[in-house]
Amino acid sequence: MADLSGRTALVTGGGTGLGAAIARALHAGGATVVLAGRRAEPLAALCEELGERASWRVCDVADPASVDALADALSDVEVSILINNAGIGGPVAPLIEIAVDAWDEVFDVNVRGVFLLCRAFLPGMVERGSGDVINLASVTGKRPLTRRTPYAASKMAVIGLTSTLAFEVGASGVRVNSLSPGPVQGERMDRNFRLEAERTGTSYEQAQDAYVSRSALNRMITEDEVGAAVVAMLGMTGMTGADVDLSAGMIA
Repeated sequence: MADLSGRTALVTGGGTGLGAAIARALHAGGATVVLAGRRAEPLAALCEELGERASWRVCDVADPASVDALADALSDVEVSILINNAGIGGPVAPLIEIAVDAWDEVFDVNVRGVFLLCRAFLPGMVERGSGDVINLASVTGKRPLTRRTPYAASKMAVIGLTSTLAFEVGASGVRVNSLSPGPVQGERMDRNFRLEAERTGTSYEQAQDAYVSRSALNRMITEDEVGAAVVAMLGMTGMTGADVDLSAGMIA
């Protein structure tokens, strides 16, 4: 595991779910952690849990003014690790039934949010000649998943952004990688299984089994495994422009 002592990590969507698991893993690795998200309550609760070396800021990653305000608030902080985790699942429906506003909302959060955070915090990393960006993508898009076109397209966009950005900043000593989890146990997958069960007239358990059985390990990934993967990636100093699959063999 990487020793992150002396480094500061900014985690978006950091109050719950994957963001919270990643924040816990980074903090356990010695990093100072700054949590960002739209809701103050879960951010404050996690900071209280973590104790020292943890703070939080409210930020809507899709809003340029909100991201600029976050950058201003952290202007005296040397953020050397940026974890772009904030994201939404979007609608579960055939493409022809998806409203334009619903499509745009997914891309605003999942793609524009990554762009805005990178634009705000990469200059400091480039100037210092070191830093790490890890963007949370997904196995969705790398394999078919019907009725999830906005989400799939947005996560593939994140992978494309990652590989190109890695070449833009690599000569400056900054590494940019993406991590593609899935499926991950938690509220988001519970929602998806419920919606799929309603659509197909099956039980929650049948919907879950139909999805999980596609993986080589015949199980889902845990949030803690995602957190551990992020820390492990930070220790792989020769890796940049990579997309790491963490899906129990979902696309094996």
